[in-house]
Amino acid sequence: MLMTAEELADLIRFRAGNTPVEFGLILGSGLGHLADAVEGEAIGYSELAGFPQPGVSGHNPKLVVGDLLGHRVAIFGARAHYYEHGNAAEMRVPLETLKALGAKRLLLTNAAGSLRDDLPPGELMLITDHINFAGTNPLIGEATDKRFVPLGDAYDAGMRDGLGAAARDEGIALSKGTYAWLSGPSFETPAEIRAIRMLGADAVGMSTVPEVILARFFGLEVAAISAITNMGEGLSDEKLSHEHTKQNAVAGAEKLERVIRRYLGDG
Repeated sequence: MLMTAEELADLIRFRAGNTPVEFGLILGSGLGHLADAVEGEAIGYSELAGFPQPGVSGHNPKLVVGDLLGHRVAIFGARAHYYEHGNAAEMRVPLETLKALGAKRLLLTNAAGSLRDDLPPGELMLITDHINFAGTNPLIGEATDKRFVPLGDAYDAGMRDGLGAAARDEGIALSKGTYAWLSGPSFETPAEIRAIRMLGADAVGMSTVPEVILARFFGLEVAAISAITNMGEGLSDEKLSHEHTKQNAVAGAEKLERVIRRYLGDG
């Protein structure tokens, strides 16, 4: 039987304690070990009725709630992608549960392909805006007028400033740019990459945007960072694959973890 967000929050509080959560983090490829640094309780998605059961290698489907650098956090070790089941709202229940746990802010990470010569694999990009090329939206079917979510400030300026300062303090370059969401699971064609680039995108990927829309729907402040794992198809001689993405995510993940730790430590 599926559980409501409030019921799930009660279950999580029973397991992990009643202290309200401050931050939510959704981890992309290569960052799963950050959850191991949390002093708290790990709960498998399979124990949380209504949570998705992601099937993408390189992700760890567990929720870890506890303390990290003086903050109460909830870390999602995996996300459900639209390409797995064709449902853009797969992460709705987890994010509604995060809100019920008291969180006000959400930080998302992902692995992405670069469309810029000055943003090579191993670098980080702070997302300042996005373009939805997937042709769907996680709020389709929402029956109330709350579905008309404004996205002019989808990526919170205060969180972006804090992450930028954290990166500078760590001596890590943090570019800024627009992220394009395509449905996947196939990688983009060279023609698609050329078109997306012309339309103003700086990086491309298969996640994050549905979660941003849902998070704003629930009133959460949002920031997101891409770890660049490859150049877009046709921009280099790389042979793209999921294994390639996982392998190249390691370089950016180390930098990204340092930025996140500094951001939380300074917050």
